[in-house]
Amino acid sequence: MRDTENMEAEAEFEEGEEPSFSDPEDFVDDISDQELLEDILRERPQEADGIDSIIVVDNVPQVGPERIEKLKNVIHKIFSKFGKITNEFYPEDEGKTKGYIFLEYASPAHALEAVKNADGYKLDKQHTFRVNVFTDFDKYMTISDEWEAPEKQPFKDFGNLRHWMEEPDCRDQYSVIFEAGERTGIFSNDVKEPITVEERARWTETYVRWSPKGTYLATFHQRGIALWGGEKFKQIQRFSHQGVQLIDFSPCERYVVTFSPLMDTKDDPQAIIIWDVLTGQKKRGFHCESSAHWPIFKWSHDGKFFARMTQDTLSIYETPSMGLLDKKSLKISGIKDFSWSPGDNIIAFWVPEDKDIPARVTLMQLPSRHEIRVRNLFNVVDCKLHWQKNGDYLCVKVDRTPKGTQGVVTNFEIFRMREKQVPVDVVEMKESIIAFAWEPNGSKFAVLHGESPRINASFYHVKNNGKIELIKMFDKQQANSIFWSPQGQFLVLAGLRSMNGALAFVDTSDCTMMNIAEHYMASDVEWDPTGRYVVTSVSWWSHKVDNAFWLWTFQGRLLQKNNKDRFCQLLWRPRPPTLLSAEQIKLIKKDLKKYSKIFEQKDRLSQSKASKELVDKRRAMMEEYRKYREGAMQMYQEQRPLRLELRGGVDTDELDSNVDDWEEETIEFFINEEIIPLGDLA
Repeated sequence: MRDTENMEAEAEFEEGEEPSFSDPEDFVDDISDQELLEDILRERPQEADGIDSIIVVDNVPQVGPERIEKLKNVIHKIFSKFGKITNEFYPEDEGKTKGYIFLEYASPAHALEAVKNADGYKLDKQHTFRVNVFTDFDKYMTISDEWEAPEKQPFKDFGNLRHWMEEPDCRDQYSVIFEAGERTGIFSNDVKEPITVEERARWTETYVRWSPKGTYLATFHQRGIALWGGEKFKQIQRFSHQGVQLIDFSPCERYVVTFSPLMDTKDDPQAIIIWDVLTGQKKRGFHCESSAHWPIFKWSHDGKFFARMTQDTLSIYETPSMGLLDKKSLKISGIKDFSWSPGDNIIAFWVPEDKDIPARVTLMQLPSRHEIRVRNLFNVVDCKLHWQKNGDYLCVKVDRTPKGTQGVVTNFEIFRMREKQVPVDVVEMKESIIAFAWEPNGSKFAVLHGESPRINASFYHVKNNGKIELIKMFDKQQANSIFWSPQGQFLVLAGLRSMNGALAFVDTSDCTMMNIAEHYMASDVEWDPTGRYVVTSVSWWSHKVDNAFWLWTFQGRLLQKNNKDRFCQLLWRPRPPTLLSAEQIKLIKKDLKKYSKIFEQKDRLSQSKASKELVDKRRAMMEEYRKYREGAMQMYQEQRPLRLELRGGVDTDELDSNVDDWEEETIEFFINEEIIPLGDLA
């Protein structure tokens, strides 16, 4: 039937006049090629005369004919890493090279890469290369001989970026994302209830991050990252990185690293970008094959170095140049993982076994690259590196399969970093390891081991005499995570998610269980920076019901239950390191009784009276009532003549007015009388 209809339509078309597909005479095509073919035009080659692919290398050794070939081989080896070299020219004078050369690459991008990486390359003690693109000479030739002072930029005052540290009651702040990410709030922690500092709708599109010292709050947006700070959380800086997903700060807060899977191109690496926080400028871009293990770059404790690991290579970069340390990477065959010391510029890395060569853990000092300790290990399945917060100890968790036995045995190799030749102690455990964590400011560590329901929590102390002592072991624990207080001594053993939020609060000074509690389906545990409070929470991102965060004391006493609609994330605002010396801290501890009296008085005051906010509210209400009363009294006085007129001149405002019209009336009341004979009293 359909074929018949098509045949009839074709017959009508053949019989009728053929339609015209030409544009009308007055038609104007106003669509430009830029609108129609923008994506294609973006890729078109740019007109060039070829000189933008040429670089000039200065401070090259001046050699004669007998050494020219050797020089060319060295130069080619260095500069061919950046791209294909199509032409070389070595100017000569009286049979010797002049000390500068010209190299032409296949593309301008390769020339720029050579300038970026080879400028400042130290060939030997006398020769450090200076590298420029040939086209730069035209730019420098046109510079005016008259110096003009740069235009003075207006100073942007962002206020006191450490404003929250001046809070008189030392309340810490935390960020909360709720309503499924639609609202973000900053709250000041209080025992009674959170105090709102700032709250905004759609402040971030995904999540937020605090900088390591708490100075900045980073929010995520489709077009990039924004940093906020100061008393009113004004925008401090913006970084344009389309589709940004991940962020990492340097420990010194001077640099920030962002990752986006959308922006990377072959010639212009933009998957990972390192930014200068103060200026907002892009320092360098990098390619990224996979972001599965974030951060890709790991920073040294002072922010002077950062490093990344690729296959058989460890690349260490230095700031602020963002160039490779000593212009070359470390070739480490089979390297599996590495980690910086939190207290020194020392890198630890491990390499698995290769045939007859044992696995090894290496400690390397930087920037000298001196190996201060190498530890050989046998029958290794896997290693994990765990640094103590101050860098005093390194624990290498080694999973081994000893010959002649079945199953995996775990060794904890404890490196004593502050002792000569870095001695190593070993703790062996034959049960499977669930979690390991160092005490932040101490020499103890905790281990969860075993299989559910028989999970044990063991506490060890690394002593000065070279021994590691088992202090205590709690058996049959419902826990899969260890959370130490930032100040040490106290910790929470938590059974998160699948373990229904079981909580155990432990004091490791005498290994007593202070309290056992539960926050059903808890997904996260967050200590405040002081170690006084801890928050447990159920995030909407992991569980769609019972979303809330609960505030506990370090001893496990529940203070608050805060139910937020579709609560997602809570992060405490970090505090910067103390400016007090060790001697000053020791003196404060010595005089603690003197300070504790003041604190106890404040605590009693807060318990017996309403909070400051409530007092302020009552004062405002009292002031409002006083103003209302004054207005009412004024109106009352103004209406007095009208009242007298309405009441025939009788003044009823005062009780003692019109005394002459009063009538006196005496009223008597009968009181019962009882007669008692005197003889009865004798």
